[in-house]
Amino acid sequence: MTPVAFQKPARSLMKTRELGILLALVLLVIYTTANNHRFLSGQSIRDNLLNTAILAVMAAGEAVVVITRNIDLSVGSVLGLSAWAAATLVSGHRGLPMIVPIVVGLLVGAVCGLVNGVLVRYGRVPALVVTLGTLYMYRGITYSWAGGRQVNADKLPQHFLGFANASVLGVPWLVLIAVVVVGGISLLMRNYRAGRELYAMGSSPQAAELAGIKVARNLLGAFILSGALAGLAGVLFAARFGTVDAAAGTNYELNVVAAVVVGGVAVFGGSGTVWGAGLGALLLTVIGSALAVLDINQFWQQAIVGFLIILAICADRLVAVRIARSLRKRDAHV
Repeated sequence: MTPVAFQKPARSLMKTRELGILLALVLLVIYTTANNHRFLSGQSIRDNLLNTAILAVMAAGEAVVVITRNIDLSVGSVLGLSAWAAATLVSGHRGLPMIVPIVVGLLVGAVCGLVNGVLVRYGRVPALVVTLGTLYMYRGITYSWAGGRQVNADKLPQHFLGFANASVLGVPWLVLIAVVVVGGISLLMRNYRAGRELYAMGSSPQAAELAGIKVARNLLGAFILSGALAGLAGVLFAARFGTVDAAAGTNYELNVVAAVVVGGVAVFGGSGTVWGAGLGALLLTVIGSALAVLDINQFWQQAIVGFLIILAICADRLVAVRIARSLRKRDAHV
């Protein structure tokens, strides 16, 4: 199956999936608001958007890796490491402008992503195994560095803490950053050669090699991007919550992967959109908030997310089987 043959019907599926996510969001909001009108209060909407922003930034990078038929399970640990690095830096140098910890977080994450990419590509080790190992490695580095300490909000400068609540024309900076990241990467993946090459790699790695695509460079780029965005999310996490310790970001990787898969990015690679991953992040955040408002046990959130992941994987498998069947019928008539 060629990448082009797969992508045409896959695109129509992804459009349907994204519309389905939007419909699910609307129905969930309507039902929750009918039971508790405060769910659509200004503060509730703001909190949901701020919580979605951090998850969406990470999901954008993860989506690119998954499109290449790989996975990055270390993003939660990278968030924790960069959050600790940023918080430690600004607590010791309170006069630093906000751009400095952001750049530091991006660099820390990019280095972690580069390590993942090198091990996957040149070590010839499956990404699942590599990133599971680096998940624990990066977390161990953070625990060793922290040494049981934590950085509290009173040790952080006000301009750093205020960044999470600051806004432009009423839109929080964190939300603007998430929109720019998701929108920018979506544009790259859809309209530029680099994005098309990543889709081709995910559809058929062997065919991509034969077509002259620089698989090693693109794979390293995908992992570096995922790591850098997880590092950026770590800085946003530190600014949003103020208190940072070595456990920051624990289990975030599960929500990130869930957002990507629920958002329509195929776990088999080669299809899906970053925009869909962002919608998946929003849906998961709203589900968690709605359960709290409806006074439903939060453990149900894990069951719902698990059900959505299985449903998404079944949908991907179903469309793959239908495409393969249609191709066989076409070839039989040639």
